[in-house]
Amino acid sequence: MTLQRSSGILLHPTCLPGEFGIGDLGQAAYNFVDFLVESGQKFWQVLPLGPTGYEHSPYTMNYSAFAGNPLMISLEKLVSEGLLKSEELKPVAASEKGAYDRVNFDEVIPHKYEYLKLAFDRFRLTIKDRQNPELENFCQEQAWWLDDYVLFMSLLEVHNGQAWNYWEKAIARREPQAIKEQKSALKDLILYHQFLQFKFFEQWKALRKYANEKNIQIIGDVSIYVCHNSADVWANQENFALDPETLESAWMAGVPPDYFSETGQLWGNPVYNWEHLQSTNYAWWIDRFKATLQYVDIVRIDHFRGFEAFWRIPAGETTGLKGEWIKAPGEDFFEKLGKALGDLPVLAEDLGIITPEVEELRDRFNFPGMRILMFAFADDSTNPYLPHNYIPNSVVYPGTHDNDTIIGWWEKASDKEKLYIAEYLGYSHYQEIKEINWVFIRMALASVSNLAIIALQDVLGLDNRARMNDPSVNAGNWRWRFTSSDLLSEELSDRLRKTTQLYNR
Repeated sequence: MTLQRSSGILLHPTCLPGEFGIGDLGQAAYNFVDFLVESGQKFWQVLPLGPTGYEHSPYTMNYSAFAGNPLMISLEKLVSEGLLKSEELKPVAASEKGAYDRVNFDEVIPHKYEYLKLAFDRFRLTIKDRQNPELENFCQEQAWWLDDYVLFMSLLEVHNGQAWNYWEKAIARREPQAIKEQKSALKDLILYHQFLQFKFFEQWKALRKYANEKNIQIIGDVSIYVCHNSADVWANQENFALDPETLESAWMAGVPPDYFSETGQLWGNPVYNWEHLQSTNYAWWIDRFKATLQYVDIVRIDHFRGFEAFWRIPAGETTGLKGEWIKAPGEDFFEKLGKALGDLPVLAEDLGIITPEVEELRDRFNFPGMRILMFAFADDSTNPYLPHNYIPNSVVYPGTHDNDTIIGWWEKASDKEKLYIAEYLGYSHYQEIKEINWVFIRMALASVSNLAIIALQDVLGLDNRARMNDPSVNAGNWRWRFTSSDLLSEELSDRLRKTTQLYNR
């Protein structure tokens, strides 16, 4: 994939302003697209869009790699369809108005689902006497993943969230007669979950169309692993390394000690049974990319190195220390994926412990890799994250959703790093540096990387209270949001556009 010289903004939809405690696909999302256009940007990067579970991570706690998150459904759009009444809607008060609000999932989830269930009840009345052709078409077109997902979510609900491998044995092991009986018994719940996906797809499709018509492309994210307690694992058990007796993960995913943690990271997701996947010509993975490309224009592959070799940790471990590297069939996989899908619009998240073999796999398929400015100033001039070491076929970020904000990082940076930055940029001392976030934005935009992506928090000049995720901490991530589109001011837009144009993006 070859990128044109351009730039964009990283912002997950849940971070947008909204009356109901969490960002959604309503007017604020359209306002954000307008801000991108007015600011001279060409891309909007989002995190995985699926329905999240425990601790709300869109990467490790997704109930499906194919479905959309119902919490992003705009209630106001349901009002415009007559499924809700505006006077019924009670807002969720922001914990802090302005730039530093946090999603209170414990409050937001029951509040929002109450309205979604009410909208569904009214929708069901409209299809009592006559079918809804749009819903029927959606269910038929998406049946290849939707049927398993809606049954899984219905079963999860009647089992009060209990992991699928603890359900009745016949259901856990998907015996055909048991599945048939459950589909019949749970048909109302199944219809409800079909409705939620129908509305998510409808709203996301309209938003993406709006963005594309204004020459804004969406960069989406494929997390390499999926949650054990998900429709993906339950419906495709042979694709994963599971204990044949307990159906728990026999091996868990993670990484060895790295920049973020001295004991490594234990993600807990099951690793893949690549031998079986290879025997199917990677059918499940190809379906997953097809599904993702229904949502987005370009796919960023999270933890790309796991396609060359992955860190496998035995079940029962509590850290990432006692793992081992296992070879993965990356080259064969991407060959087959390319044959199935044609030119692959893929970006490779090639961070972490990167070997020559990983670089060779990335370059073999011409996938742009990532450069993080925040990592650039820790050692010497050979650091690959310093701008003079970039190549055009790459994507530069001041920092990603996993990092501090630039201002937050600057507040913690060592004198050595600050002095290096000052010397690198021609200042006599780092105390001369003002607005460090804009210094990093300019560095990114000025670099030779064809694509520059900037987190909105850095455009807004926010400190670490606006950090999205800290990989070394399990609890409390994925909650940042801002509460007013007024923060996306004309003055800010003008500044970003002029800086973008200055560097020919």
